[in-house]
Amino acid sequence: MKALILTNRVPFPPNSGYPIVVYNTIKGLLRLGVEVTLFSINPVKNKVDIEDIYDPIFESIKFHSFSLDTDVNVWGALFNIFSNQSYNVSRYFDEEAGMLLENVLRENVFDIVQFEGLFVVPYLDIVKGNSSAKIIYRAHNIEFDVWERVAMIERFTPRRKYLQFLARRLKVYETDQINRFHYVFAISEQDRQSILRFGCSVGIEVFPVALDFDRYITGDSKNTFPTLFHLGAMDWRPNKEGLEWFLDEIWPDIEPLNSELRFYIAGKNMQREFFDYDSENLVVEGEVFDAIEFINSKDIMIVPLLSGSGMRVKIIEGMAMKKCIIATSMAAEGIRCNPGKDILIANTADEFYRSILQCLTDPNKWREIGENARRTVERDHDISTISKKMLNIYQKLISA
Repeated sequence: MKALILTNRVPFPPNSGYPIVVYNTIKGLLRLGVEVTLFSINPVKNKVDIEDIYDPIFESIKFHSFSLDTDVNVWGALFNIFSNQSYNVSRYFDEEAGMLLENVLRENVFDIVQFEGLFVVPYLDIVKGNSSAKIIYRAHNIEFDVWERVAMIERFTPRRKYLQFLARRLKVYETDQINRFHYVFAISEQDRQSILRFGCSVGIEVFPVALDFDRYITGDSKNTFPTLFHLGAMDWRPNKEGLEWFLDEIWPDIEPLNSELRFYIAGKNMQREFFDYDSENLVVEGEVFDAIEFINSKDIMIVPLLSGSGMRVKIIEGMAMKKCIIATSMAAEGIRCNPGKDILIANTADEFYRSILQCLTDPNKWREIGENARRTVERDHDISTISKKMLNIYQKLISA
């Protein structure tokens, strides 16, 4: 079986949510004997030097990429207002990239073409015009929902109005495209229900984040007093806003509880303002070389998201590393967890305070939650189980 996977960024190295999901999808399919070709937009913002990729998975696939500046610019945003296109999505389309993709399709016969996320959907017409493959849309989240929620908490009125405008445009595009595919993969049951509500009439299944647990080797924490940590890309607006809220509204009351308490924050594109917080016990590390090692060296993961959609890969990874997660309901959305058993849910400053205090005063509590968390993700996120299910759907589509 031959599959072409389209992505809006190069998933090497797998160091953040989207690349991890795509990387493990490819890894699982290769193990089952699927021949994988990858076509990636390589945005300037997250540009990957292809010559620097040293990975056995990369060596096992056929790879094509196209460098593209997808950054927002004032004139592009202004002119887009007078069009009928979604500016969020249209920035990822380029005619030269389309020509390159067309050549790939003409020179190869694929059984499956899988679109990883909404931002490569502008290339759908090219695929339909040059391939008879079954076409699948992998919804990593509900994109317009993310922007609606971001707009909801924006206080500056002009910016809020523009965000609402972007969300409306995005919703029209996202809902119009969904039935142009042969099948849809949702990242969570909540997202599956949302996709059905806005009119999906094709087959749809849930495919959560898949992990290869051989990578997640845990070491027992010898800390008698736990460390807190947050890990996330700070160029993703929900991460930045959630962390700002935690540091402004919650951390000042947590920090005085014990002079030994440390809160570590890490992630790429760390904003200058986080380095300027007046806090002796806040350790800002910026981008870390090895996220798994960073997680392994800490104890309690803080995830204070106030907006977003889809499934937080870093929470899944934290659970795989037996970490106690304290997160908002929004952050834990889509994960089949049991609050109080394998995760702690906190939606207000007071709930975060009480959850953290509970862990600080009862070390057995956070260790027990971490152990339960590992068992939960082993049940729901095993790469072998998920890959076999995906291949079964491929085979059914081809034989239909």
